[in-house]
Parts: sequence; structure tokens; C-alpha cells
Amino acid sequence: MARIASTRLSRLLTGWSSEGPGPLPRRLADALRELAARGDVAGGTVLPSQRELALVLGVSRSTVTAAYGLLESGGWLESVRGSGSRLRGSGTADGYVTEGRLVSFDARSRTAASAGGADLSSGALPGLGAVGEAVAALTGGDVGALLGDDGYHPYGIPALREGIAAYYRAAGVPTEADQILVTSGSQQAVWLVAQALVEPGDTVVVENPTYRGALEALRARGARLVPVGGDGPDDGGQSADAAALRRLCARVRPRLVYLQPTAHNPTGRSMDGAARREWQRALGERELFVVEDTACAELSLGDAPDGRGGADGTNGRGGADGTDRADGRDRADGRDATDGTGGVDEVAPVPLVAELPMGASVTVGTLSKLFWGGLRVGWVRSSPQVVARLAKIKTSVDLSCSVVDQLVAVRLLDRLPEARARRRAELRGRRDAAEALLRAGAPHWEWTRPAGGPALWVRVPGADTEALAQLARRHGVSVVPGSAFSPVDGFRDRLRLPYGHGTDALAAALPTLLECAERAVG
Repeated sequence: MARIASTRLSRLLTGWSSEGPGPLPRRLADALRELAARGDVAGGTVLPSQRELALVLGVSRSTVTAAYGLLESGGWLESVRGSGSRLRGSGTADGYVTEGRLVSFDARSRTAASAGGADLSSGALPGLGAVGEAVAALTGGDVGALLGDDGYHPYGIPALREGIAAYYRAAGVPTEADQILVTSGSQQAVWLVAQALVEPGDTVVVENPTYRGALEALRARGARLVPVGGDGPDDGGQSADAAALRRLCARVRPRLVYLQPTAHNPTGRSMDGAARREWQRALGERELFVVEDTACAELSLGDAPDGRGGADGTNGRGGADGTDRADGRDRADGRDATDGTGGVDEVAPVPLVAELPMGASVTVGTLSKLFWGGLRVGWVRSSPQVVARLAKIKTSVDLSCSVVDQLVAVRLLDRLPEARARRRAELRGRRDAAEALLRAGAPHWEWTRPAGGPALWVRVPGADTEALAQLARRHGVSVVPGSAFSPVDGFRDRLRLPYGHGTDALAAALPTLLECAERAVG
């Protein structure tokens, strides 16, 4: 009988505590019933115990007891002695439970934020003006050249496939157009990889923490997720290590390894040169299939990721010597200190898997993170054989990506250096402002200065951030706890705090977060 963890259920229960009339138990019961009716939680799922759910939601046990009682009287819950409380669903055949990852795009979150709260649940960036300019520059001739066929290009239009291949060649990574598959953003690329290369029950190695969209895709496929590494104060700035992979492979043979070596989501860290070389050796020795997700790599900030923020006293400064390096160049050769992010503005990030056999690796990339989330253009780089396998599955889902979006993407590829420089300047300034805000307002919180990306990965000492997030939501503040990024529901003392839109939302939310942290004792 399937059971749902309290942490996962809490991430699905969005909006219930801060919206709607009636007492809290009624609102909780209504939210649980809605999950069952929509099929977000499959019929027959055993819910957490009343005590466990109360702890993670930051409410009294009597609130959960009353909510369960309302569900049972309405025929939505069945209590079985010795087996717990089983939710009755709407007859959906889908037994997979999602993570509620898209809550930040839901109208309920927007309503809560507009009512005086703050939405810190998404790190997505506002679009660059270059997107509108590229759209305006399209001509009838651009589209007319493609109107002679049916408009279906399962692999992507030739000009974009060649443009992406050239993107890698410019970085010194030999790539041909037949090694590229255009996808609807990097999320579809990860989903396709899971569908094509993973069978239910396969072992997949992931970093801990890691991108929660990948966790969803792999869990939905029935993968057995095994974490490597960790995220402690003595991990040298890396979120996983190759030695842990070697130890794991002595016991089990993974189907594949999923990594984010550059501008890791959610930590913002980038592997330094030594770590990258060690990973390359370990992966090559074991002949493992590797999926490298570079979705956020173009958001590298170009300075050293060594300094730590908060209570350890370095105040989040960038270099290992405690000094900021605002020009982004830490090496005499002009390349970033992370030794994997390419030159400061000139070339694409160099994938770690570039040194591994093409047939045993996939690189996932996207323009959506750098330019705009509304531009759904991503890709896979792999062997022609793997590309063909992924394209076959993709065709069954959406036939092909929008030709117009792809034409826009072709033009935007020429503007990558400009976009990198602009995003880097914006994000550096906003990161520094966010760090200053936390140093002043929450001096006991801890974080490592990110080398890239739009968010801080913050440790809140002594707090259970699952309960903190639920308490904050009742005050109109939406925030994502660290366990959402963990394959084993770890990091319950962490929060991801985005700064990509500036610090106004964080400044507005901080008093509430501090108050809730005092109440949400871990």
C-alpha cells in the first residue's frame, strides 16, 4: 500500500492555510480533498500520522485530527486499524505523487503575494529585452523559407541545430548538428532522458541536493534514486564528490549519473578544476552513462565560489582569501576560477562530459534560463543514436517544437555574449544586496556565496524549514524548504532564497521568516 511522506505532502498543500473562509481544520480538509479529486495524490495512498503531519505543517495535532475527521465523514478518508488513514481518490490511474514544483506559477500564489505577502518560491528570471528585439526582427522571409514543408521538425530546424552545434565548437567541444535534439526547454530534455534511458527500478545516482524537476522526472519513471555527497561546512564547496561515487559503485551498478557541475541548482556552486578532473576519472573508470545538466551554467557569475556567508565570519566574500573579485577574472589566462564555466563572456560553458565518450553521455542545455522562461527552447547533445532514441519519444508527445520559437532562438544565439554580460552584472549586484540584507537582518543564518544562479542556499540553524515554510505560508510568504531538493528529504534546515528579481520580496518576507524560524524548532 503506497504511503506519502509528510514532507512531500506538505509541499503539495499550497495556499490552504492563508486563503479561504472557515476554520483551519476545514481548510486543511478541503485542500486534502482537492489533492485527491485532482489525482495529485492517488486513491489508496496512506496519509502520514496525525502527529507527523501536524509537526511538518506547524499546526496543532487537534487541527489535523479534526481535518481527518471531516474527510472521513465525507467519504474521502478511510481509517484502517494498524494501517493508518487511507485517502480515497477520484479513480485516477496515475499512482505517482508530484512535488507541487509549479506552485509559484499557480494563480493562488500570485493572489497571496498581491495581498501583501511575498513569493520566494521561484528562481525564474524576468526576460531580457533581447527576446522582444529578436521577435521584432523576424521577417516574412525567415518564416517563408520554411513554409514549403509541413512545419514538423522532430529534431529541430536545421539552422538551430547547427547554431547549437557551433555554440559548442566555439567553446572547443567538437559537435555536429546530428548530435543535437531541440526540446521544449531543459525540463522536457530531462524528462525525455528519464523516459528513454531509465527503466522502473533502475538505480540512478544524483547529487544531494539537486534540481527538483529532475527528481520529479526520475521518480515518475520509477527510478531508485541514490544520493552521493552532501552539503556540509567541510565539503570544500562541492555538493558531491567522486570518492562517494566510487564507493557506491563497489556495491551497485547505476544505470546513469545525473550531475550539475556548473552553477548547481539549488546551491549555486560550481566544481573547481580538480573536482571536475576527479569526476571525469571516476566516471570514465566505471564506464558510467552520465547526464550533465547545464541549464543554469550560463548564469555563472564568474567569480570564485570559495567564501562562505553568515555566521562563519567571511561575510559571503568571493575569493579564498576573503576578497571580492568584481572583475570576474581569477586566473591569469582569463578563464573563470571554476575551470568549467568558459571565459568570462566569450564562449559557452564547457561540459564536464566533453572529455567522456559521446555515446555514454548526454548534455542538457537551454536558452530559457538566460533569456526568458517564456522562450521554451532547450536541447540535448549526445550521440546521433541517443538523439534518435529521444526524438522518437518526443515526437509521440508534441511532434516538434514551435518553428517560430526556434527562429527567434537562432537570432538569440548571436547575442549570447551580450546576454551573459548583462545577466552577470545584474545577478552579481542582486546577490550582493541579498547577502547584505541577510547579514544585517539574520546574522546567524549561514550560506556559501553562490558561483552562479539566481538564489542563495541558506542554512537556518535550529529550524525545521518544512514547518517554517508552512507557517510562513499562513502569513502570505511562499518559500521552498531544502528537502524539496533532496532525494531523501534531507536538508530540513535549508531554504532556497531567490534574488533574481531583486531583494524587495526578500526584504518584505524576512521578518516573517525570522518569526517562523523561531517557532519551527527542528
